[in-house]
Amino acid sequence: MTEELELLRQADPVSADEGPWRDRPLTARAEARLEALTSGAVPVSRPRPVRRSRLVMGLTAASLAGAAALALTFSGAGSSPAVAAPVALPLHADAPSVSLDALARRAEARARAAGAADGPLRGSHLQSWYMSMESGPNAAPPVTVPEERITHWNDDGSGSELVVATDPRHPGRPVIHDNDGHWQTVSDGKVLHQKTYPAGSEAQHSGLASRTRPSTDPAALREQLSWLYGGPGGTRTTPQLLSALSSFRQEWTPGPRETAAVVRMLADAGGLRQAGVVTDRLGRRGQAYVYDGPDGATNSTRQMVIFDPRTGELLGLEVTFTKDEPEFKIKSGEVMSYEAWMP
Repeated sequence: MTEELELLRQADPVSADEGPWRDRPLTARAEARLEALTSGAVPVSRPRPVRRSRLVMGLTAASLAGAAALALTFSGAGSSPAVAAPVALPLHADAPSVSLDALARRAEARARAAGAADGPLRGSHLQSWYMSMESGPNAAPPVTVPEERITHWNDDGSGSELVVATDPRHPGRPVIHDNDGHWQTVSDGKVLHQKTYPAGSEAQHSGLASRTRPSTDPAALREQLSWLYGGPGGTRTTPQLLSALSSFRQEWTPGPRETAAVVRMLADAGGLRQAGVVTDRLGRRGQAYVYDGPDGATNSTRQMVIFDPRTGELLGLEVTFTKDEPEFKIKSGEVMSYEAWMP
């Protein structure tokens, strides 16, 4: 076999030592494809609530009518929900901050002390606020929809999913819920979705992304995010990388080693500037890093990523408008989306 392999290499004009087709270990993308091929697995979507689109630009006539009715309900309700878009998190001017590289070193030190059992967990715990908006002269004001989502998968393939309508900023007050494109108010804590899966269910209900264990190497992790979550454009830009990181975090809860890889990956990628210290919407103190460069077609948003200053764990991602968008009744400084991650 060795002689036959050497003959093939001599007949192949492509170098085995350099260039894109050189002999080398499989990349994360190639490993994922090889695993899918050899196991016969086909990526499928499991029946769970998917990430809400950050912008809902067009609504049907029925949705518009529903929004108008809601506006009347809000104005006459004794305990109305908070419908205004939240403003961006303010910085604590007198609080010391650290560079992303220094935070990465802290996370790496924590990772070295982690035990064998401190690995990543399949599933996540997310509190989100996503803005929906309409366009046109008669458009209703933007609406912010708050939800809490908990997903968990066990080693035996059993799992559970829970989605609750709640806004921790206003406990006990009614919240807005998107009921298939129709906005309605529901009581705080209302269960919107709940599902329990028996042992052996994960293989039928999860996709390749949720079964691909995250790498602890920063470069390999970025390649994983690009392949599994990056879409056609991959993760070439910082906004694309942060979007892929958000999608990844909805599938996995990183352990100390994966957390260190995330922080180092962002530090090496560049594009994020040290902003300072903030208190997030769950009352947690965090180190904030901001990207305010080109974000695509409109270049009208700023992205902030927030980390625990002691561990490097991802606490939140905030996207804020930096320009007025009169067509959608958006003002500069309003928050388009905010995601707060919990253990």
